[in-house]
Amino acid sequence: MLSLVNDLAQVVTALPMDVPNPGKGEAPPGFERFTDILGWAKWLALGVLVVSLIAAGARLGFGGRSGDGEEHAGRIGRVLLGVIIVSASFSLVSFLAT
Repeated sequence: MLSLVNDLAQVVTALPMDVPNPGKGEAPPGFERFTDILGWAKWLALGVLVVSLIAAGARLGFGGRSGDGEEHAGRIGRVLLGVIIVSASFSLVSFLAT
């Protein structure tokens, strides 16, 4: 088994590692409109998530007396996870596009 791994390692190291250079990588013409749309979508999604977070907090406050705290805390966790996903996705796309 060890000789098989050594043989495989020798084959992999013998392969040419000539990676082509794709160039600078420029955005296509008109890409600014796409980033504007992404910006609007991000702020719209974050606005909806803020309203959802406020509603989940109000439900937690009112439902805490009846013992439904865990369910409402789970909602808050899901909304915060949504905020993280929306923020990270926009940042990642913006980083890759520029």
